[in-house]
Amino acid sequence: MNAKPISQADEVPDRPTAHSGLPTLKLSTIFAMTFGFFGVNMAFSLQSSQMSRIFSTIGANPNKLGWFFILPPLAGMVVQPLIGKYSDQTWNRFGRRMPYLLIGAPVAALVMILLPNAGSFGFGFGSLAALLFGAIAILFMDLSSNVCMQPFKMIIGDMVNEDQKDLAWSWQQSFFNFGGVLATLAPFILAAIGIANVAPKGEVPMTVKLAFYIGAAILLITAGYTIWSVHEYDPATYAAYHNIDTTIQKPQPSLWQLVKTAPKSFWEISFVQLFVWFAIQYLWTYGTGAIAFNVWHTSTPSSAGYQAAGNWFGILTCVESLAAMAWGLLVLSRTNPSSRKLWYRVGLGAGGVGLISIFFIHSQLLLIIPFILIGIAYLTLQVQPFSIFTESLHGENEGAYLGLFNCSICLPQIVASLFSFWLFPLLGQSMPHMILVAGAVMLLGAVAVGLIHPRLS
Repeated sequence: MNAKPISQADEVPDRPTAHSGLPTLKLSTIFAMTFGFFGVNMAFSLQSSQMSRIFSTIGANPNKLGWFFILPPLAGMVVQPLIGKYSDQTWNRFGRRMPYLLIGAPVAALVMILLPNAGSFGFGFGSLAALLFGAIAILFMDLSSNVCMQPFKMIIGDMVNEDQKDLAWSWQQSFFNFGGVLATLAPFILAAIGIANVAPKGEVPMTVKLAFYIGAAILLITAGYTIWSVHEYDPATYAAYHNIDTTIQKPQPSLWQLVKTAPKSFWEISFVQLFVWFAIQYLWTYGTGAIAFNVWHTSTPSSAGYQAAGNWFGILTCVESLAAMAWGLLVLSRTNPSSRKLWYRVGLGAGGVGLISIFFIHSQLLLIIPFILIGIAYLTLQVQPFSIFTESLHGENEGAYLGLFNCSICLPQIVASLFSFWLFPLLGQSMPHMILVAGAVMLLGAVAVGLIHPRLS
């Protein structure tokens, strides 16, 4: 059975577009296809802001933290290309991309409930069983979260024309960061109202557990709203809008064939991504520890100072998300295709300066400034690469290409984690120094933007 076609009320067909055969969509339609990212980032933000804290709390060796941070990007490299490829060929009563969201959201919610309880089953502090449970939970959390994320990315390529694409990506990432605001504020707010922010040695505090439970509920609600509200094009309509000749039966290329014939922009942007996501991985891995050492003067995970730093890192991630939302709504949603490369470089430059600043700041409040700059970078690196890359796609195999493109996000994170086993001891096991390295690498990414040649100008 074919997917339900979008209703005529969702289109404004009398407004021609400059770069695409796709119709101009009503803002309410773009809202419906982007708002669900709010819930998806509840999962990702809790994972990125609390994972280092969780594993340190249950007894992970700081020298071995990199191993746990390899699992999420590894899951993304496997899942997202497969989801993209197979959803390109999926047409049923629920749509083309939405069936995968329908499966991924409940699984992600379940794992969000399990992960913060890694130290609550009596395995013992630092025990192999506790660490394995946490590792498996984070792996499944990332697998399911990636299954949720891909439909949101692909639906923009399926349904949004070039004139509205920057707006759609910016809205999606602004909602993404709005979810991050709530996720990262939750432990701090829960502690402020009297929920315990410390726990017996080896257990995660109740503030963190409740934050994950709330995130799971919101993920289910927002994903359900998108599934209910978004009606994808049926195969014939999709083919017509993307100028695909359905009378010609083309063999489905393998993922490897798609890689070999990928547009030049795929490789140019991927090179930039190598620097960018290397830096972001170190922020996620060492951010809490760096702040605990610089501001609270402790490196002991079970100490009240370290747990306070964990909450403050959540607040700073909230600041980052608010800055990203503002940057997306006030700046990137108003840009045009010809200026994408400029704003890409500006955003990454801001992020590099922000990361380097963390190394020199020992004041809790002054840390707000670098995280505003990091927020500008984070929104930029979620919007401009996808806008520039999707210029080169023409409707066929779009989901597969977006899944493959995600490898340019995941592979640098794996490289960064593996590299940390050599770099961290070399820098005297100093987490602030690891953040300093991240800033320098981010600035290299800003320079590398010059190698990109957008199709549109």
